[in-house]
Amino acid sequence: MDKARIGYIGVGLMGHGAAKSILLKGYPLVVMGHRNRAPVDDLVARGAAESRSAAEMARDSDVLFLCLPSSVEVEAMVYGPGGVLEGAHAGLTVVDSTTADPNSTKRIAADLAKKGAAMIDAPLGRTPKEAEEGKLSTYVGGDRATVARVRPVMECYADTIVEVGPLGSGHTLKLINNFISIGTCAIIAEAAATAAKLGVDMRKFHEVISAGGANSKMFQMVMPWVLDGDDSHLRGPLRIAGKDLRFYTRLAEQAPAAAFIAQAVNQTLQLCNVRGHGERFLPVLPGILAELNGAKIRDL
Repeated sequence: MDKARIGYIGVGLMGHGAAKSILLKGYPLVVMGHRNRAPVDDLVARGAAESRSAAEMARDSDVLFLCLPSSVEVEAMVYGPGGVLEGAHAGLTVVDSTTADPNSTKRIAADLAKKGAAMIDAPLGRTPKEAEEGKLSTYVGGDRATVARVRPVMECYADTIVEVGPLGSGHTLKLINNFISIGTCAIIAEAAATAAKLGVDMRKFHEVISAGGANSKMFQMVMPWVLDGDDSHLRGPLRIAGKDLRFYTRLAEQAPAAAFIAQAVNQTLQLCNVRGHGERFLPVLPGILAELNGAKIRDL
């Protein structure tokens, strides 16, 4: 795979770092133009080429990565005019690194297979910080031989690669993982909002929780905003968290499995989004909930 031609569509918060790491390891890289020019321009300055057409990228790539906000955008990129499906060919492998609906993934894979192209799902774990460092994790679903062909490319940006089963397994486990992490964040936020309403000293709140079994990595990523207004430790927008919870609850319903807690978290995020906070990062959630309860942690 040393000379594999790589295409990357979606060089945002996570995709930029992953694409940069692929480029730095010597792979020829083409990226898709985007309304946010900064990450595209950075990669082009580093030696990547730029394309305006997903079909053209598919035709010219051996491996094509997608790292988009949701399955909605993935389907538009695959099936839309000038889309990936139009340029798909035998020998192409599409790697979907989006946190996506596994049912959509399987449908896209079946349509790509008709053109001779393969697909795996490899959603990304950790944060944009690790993305920029080339130290992401990824959970990979798909045919083992296909995964083996692409693994050297994934090793450019991920130091933890977990092969989790057939196609769709990566997206399934990513949604379950995100329910746990986002759900934990929601619990922390509600507790902090309640503490604020009760007049609790938030530094003592941090000290007490840090010393006991309720402490967690998520707690330590949220609290810098509560204490000092620093939301940089968890740069996940609330709108994306809401999307992940919607996909998870839909997955649970299809199982079928009860998802009472997930639905509560889902509606909490929905409320934040409809009140205009969708672009704020997850650590701000305690302040939003405090404000809804007539309290204040800090200015939003």
